[in-house]
Amino acid sequence: MPTIAPSLPEALTVPEVMHALRLSRSKVYDLFRSKQLHSFTAGRARRVPVSAVHQYMQDRLEETA
Repeated sequence: MPTIAPSLPEALTVPEVMHALRLSRSKVYDLFRSKQLHSFTAGRARRVPVSAVHQYMQDRLEETA
């Protein structure tokens, strides 16, 4: 019988993004408004693809290089 390992989420909640980037809620929403961090809504819930968080970090690293 195969075991099913829990997979990592592909989309994060705003609190998870806050924790991952060590930013405040207002700063995360500022990033959404300025289109620096991509997100989508599902009903009233906002989600951020993990790839968008990685892209945001990569963009910031390239800015400082």
